[in-house]
Amino acid sequence: MFYPNLPDIVQIAQWFFLWYFIALNGTYVLLTAIALAVLPRYIRKQTIHKLPGSQSGFEPPISLVVTAYNEEAVIVPTVKALLQLGYPEYEILVVNDGSKDETLNVLTRGFDLVEIPMAFRKRIEHKPVRAVLQSKKFPNLRVIDKENGGCKADASNAGINGARYGLFMPLDADTILNRDCLTLMVQPFLLNPDMVGVGGNVRILNGCSVENGYLTKVALPKTWLGLFQVLEYNRAFLTSRVGWNFLNSLPLISGAFGLFRKEAVIAVGGYSHKSLGEDMDLVLRLHRHFRLSKLPYRVSFVADPVCWTEAPETFSILRKQRVRWQRGLFDCLWENRKLLMHPKSGGVGWLAFPFLLFLEGISPLIEVVGLVFFVFCYAFGLINPQGAAAFLLLAFGTGFLLSIASLLIEELSFQTYPRKGDIWTMIVGSIAENFGYRQLNSFWRLEGTIRWILRTESSWGTMTRNASWSTSEPTKESAGG
Repeated sequence: MFYPNLPDIVQIAQWFFLWYFIALNGTYVLLTAIALAVLPRYIRKQTIHKLPGSQSGFEPPISLVVTAYNEEAVIVPTVKALLQLGYPEYEILVVNDGSKDETLNVLTRGFDLVEIPMAFRKRIEHKPVRAVLQSKKFPNLRVIDKENGGCKADASNAGINGARYGLFMPLDADTILNRDCLTLMVQPFLLNPDMVGVGGNVRILNGCSVENGYLTKVALPKTWLGLFQVLEYNRAFLTSRVGWNFLNSLPLISGAFGLFRKEAVIAVGGYSHKSLGEDMDLVLRLHRHFRLSKLPYRVSFVADPVCWTEAPETFSILRKQRVRWQRGLFDCLWENRKLLMHPKSGGVGWLAFPFLLFLEGISPLIEVVGLVFFVFCYAFGLINPQGAAAFLLLAFGTGFLLSIASLLIEELSFQTYPRKGDIWTMIVGSIAENFGYRQLNSFWRLEGTIRWILRTESSWGTMTRNASWSTSEPTKESAGG
């Protein structure tokens, strides 16, 4: 691939980028192979739990904590969907985090809310609560109205303090859950008394249809940007999460969809205000607390319960999201650095943590620098054309094969997208994303890395939601203010 007798520094750089590429993609291939072997067999065993009346009668009650900031366009259809879940006992606790729009008024009108005198024990810190409201239509629906805390973590902590039950599920305000998801999510807690957290599968809602809280149509997004995110989520949830879970080294439960034991989360101080990646930080702190204290526990992932969430479909919002995710990753790794190769940290500290730090964490820097270096070497004749073509084919081919493998797992396990043309659309997307989209993501993530290093001012930012998937009556009302 390379010309001989090149300067030593060029030779060293070329071999460094090559071995880095092998290590990063080799890990992805390993996780994908594990998922391909494990997930379809697991889904076949789970068939019985999807049958009507599959509840055992031992399901513990669950508190659904929905955090909302300026979510007037989506909050009502979201709550309506949650009210229709098939589970014996649960409550919905909406935390209005000082919204400046009509979020609270829309909720009040849509669910006939009235203020009630209620105090709860403040076991973890958050901004003051202004009022607690109860729905007169639905006894299991309450709303906490609080001062804005500047981050999702603060609203989540208020919800945890106000939750009545021992298991809680933090949710975003644009979340739509499959009706059987609580039954499926709670199973690991029934099977293992040491379970402290379970993550579920997250899918893209863009392109789908929701009527009066029901997911009535599953479809792919209508934009390339949305389609590329479908492929990303497939790889993340159907390969990486399954693989790390099999290795008992799961480093992350998505903030959009997880189920936690309340007392375990309170024991580690709730959600952190210091990190933009509060969901990963919580899971890593749970690992750190239980492993370093030699306490029995388990953090797990199950792929069959599904949460649907709206993804950004503009470059500006997607860029802010990816910059925030990258900054959050380094926040989490820094705050939980004691886990790195600690004698007691197990697979989390010896497998997942090094991968996140030395491979995935710094991958944007290596990829961008490597791309510039590759172009430089080719322009000055330091790489022969045959070698350059072979390396590009290998790089793009590996990305394409990882996407195709995740699509194969999807088809073997779920067959989520019903139209015959959907699979071909995703195959075309798996090719197209390698030409511009992945490189753009690397630049955004590099920006996040630089911002973290420079410690520039950070915030969650605003996620503008268009709620194009919803055709329910209350959404039109909220859109009109």
